[in-house]
Amino acid sequence: MAASDRLSERDFRRVARLTQERTGIMLNESKKELVFSRLSRRLRVLGLDAFDTYLDRVEGGDEGELEEFINALTTNLTAFFREPHHFEMLGGPVLEELRRANPTGPLKVWSAGCSTGEEPYSIAMTLAEALPSPEDVRILATDIDSRVVVHADAGVYDAKRVTGIQQARQKRWLLRGTGANEGRVKIRDELRAMLNFRQLNLFDPWPMKGPLDVIFCRNTLIYFDKPTQKQLVERFAQLLRPEGYLFIGHSESLFRVTEDFRLLEQTLYRRAA
Repeated sequence: MAASDRLSERDFRRVARLTQERTGIMLNESKKELVFSRLSRRLRVLGLDAFDTYLDRVEGGDEGELEEFINALTTNLTAFFREPHHFEMLGGPVLEELRRANPTGPLKVWSAGCSTGEEPYSIAMTLAEALPSPEDVRILATDIDSRVVVHADAGVYDAKRVTGIQQARQKRWLLRGTGANEGRVKIRDELRAMLNFRQLNLFDPWPMKGPLDVIFCRNTLIYFDKPTQKQLVERFAQLLRPEGYLFIGHSESLFRVTEDFRLLEQTLYRRAA
């Protein structure tokens, strides 16, 4: 497959343009090798020998291949209780404030960019331990990558993935596999029942209705330019209840992006009243 041994500048620009149009993600020249590596796999699967032929197919209305294209180029780096201070805040002062404002209604949380599910399950554990009943919480978890959503919904992980979870939590919320499932764990059904997993492109229409109490959108904004960040964050503000909370990633900031949120703690924001 000699013709696919390189990704031309023209083809890379096509990939970058299509990626930004469909996902909002900006791909600069530093991502060229990553793009080559990930899309080369699709060419091999399809038996194609040139990137321009493949891109013609993606741009020509093949929705199934467009989904595979997006899946290939989106990054899914995650872990249980990643950035643990966020979960300490969520289960402590954030929850206290939300319960003060809404003492009886269910808490509504959105994990936007949930990847393989570690983040929303960490949210669920945190809130289930802090509230009288898991029925007090409804968590929507979405990702643009359809494959990781299926993985997350199943709630099954390699045991090595959960070593960062406290032992008491592991005993309470995880089932250990035996026999053919040795070395794997499964999230207990009572926790999984708190979550609804769906495939969703953040730049498509959103099917859910507010108001939401909390949105987690961590380590996602870094892939967008400032105008795109502003567009997305202002849509978050419209969906949140007054004084609702937004958690973003440790390398992200809303400084000079929007006036719809005010900073409370490190990468924790509250919707401006």
